Amino acid sequence: MRKPAKIVIATHNPGKLREIRAMLAPLGIRCVGAEELDLPEPEETGVTFVDNAELKARQAADLSGLPALADDSGLSVDALHGNPGIYSARWAEDGDGSRDFGRAMERVWREVELAGPDAGHDAHFVCALSLAWPDGAIESFEGRCDGTLVWPPRGDRGFGYDPMFVKAGMDQSFGEIDQAEKHRISHRADAFAKLVAALGQV
Repeated sequence: MRKPAKIVIATHNPGKLREIRAMLAPLGIRCVGAEELDLPEPEETGVTFVDNAELKARQAADLSGLPALADDSGLSVDALHGNPGIYSARWAEDGDGSRDFGRAMERVWREVELAGPDAGHDAHFVCALSLAWPDGAIESFEGRCDGTLVWPPRGDRGFGYDPMFVKAGMDQSFGEIDQAEKHRISHRADAFAKLVAALGQV
C-alpha cells in the first residue's frame, strides 16, 4: 500500500473532517477537504458502510486526481435491527439539505422505546475507511465500537449521535469525553489503527 503525501478527505461533514485530520496529522499527510475543492457529494447507493466509503473515495479520487480517503460511518441499534445504520446521516436530514442530529436522536430514542423494554439499549458505531487512488487502486478498513444508548443526550462535544452513546465500560457519553480520548477509542480510531498499520508497512 502506497503512502500518499497529500490526500482529499471525501466528506462535507466538518466534524468528521476535523477528526480525520487530527488522526492523520502524526503521519505527516497533507489533507484537503472535498468542500475546499468544490467536489460534489455522491449519492450513497451502497448497501454496506464499505460500499459507500468506496463509492465516495473513488469519486473524489477521479475528480481531483489525488488519492482520496472516505469514511462512511453510522450508529446501529440492536432494538432497531441495525438501523439507522448506513442511513444515520439521512435520519438527520431536513428538507433543505441541512442536518438536525438533535431530531435524529429523538427519533432513535422514540423508536427504541416503541420496541419495548425487552429490546434493550445496546448499540454500536461502525466506521468504514476507504483510500482510493486515481489509477483505480483501493483499500478499505472497518472499525467498530460497542456501547449503549442513554437519554437525554449528554454533552456538547463530538457530533452526530455522540451525546446519546456511551462506550462499553465507560460512564460518560461520546458527547462528554475529551475529544482526544474519543479519537483514541472510537470506531473511527479502530478503523484508523488498521489504516495506519497498513501505511506503516510501506
